[in-house]
Amino acid sequence: MLTALTKENGGHGPAVTYGYRYALQHGADYIFQTDSDGQTLPQEFHGFWKRRAEYDFICGWRRRRQDGRDRVLVTRTLRFVIRVFLHASVLDANTPFRLMKRAGLEENLAYLPDDFNLPNAALSAIFKRRGFKVLYRTITFRARQGGKNSINLRKIAGYGVRAVRDFKGIDRALRRDGY
Repeated sequence: MLTALTKENGGHGPAVTYGYRYALQHGADYIFQTDSDGQTLPQEFHGFWKRRAEYDFICGWRRRRQDGRDRVLVTRTLRFVIRVFLHASVLDANTPFRLMKRAGLEENLAYLPDDFNLPNAALSAIFKRRGFKVLYRTITFRARQGGKNSINLRKIAGYGVRAVRDFKGIDRALRRDGY
């Protein structure tokens, strides 16, 4: 079943978290997330769905991105920050093409506040760090097909500073819980 939701604009991260919590509250067994800007290909979902029973978290890997060097640099920097502050090694932390089992998402989403700015990046690290079964599958990642990119280097720097603070808080919570 597909349900369209309307939420006041509070940023991408809080919207994603809202969607995840909504899906869990309404009994979804599997939760799939992708962005609406046309960069991913819907037909690649089938490969994820076929492997859903084997893994708790299947995440797209943007091996060849068509959205510019700046975005590739941001992804690599984020991967480094996650390794340093969340002690997890991820291929592509913030990819907008992911399928998660309910139980894993429910457990791991508990570490994030509703207004968390980078929930997909944090969830990628938490799934790995907590020992869930994770698979990365190569996906096509095209140039933006629709919408407007609202991210610039100044915003990215601000997100980075906040992410480090937020990741430290998640790290403390994970350590407290024995992870």
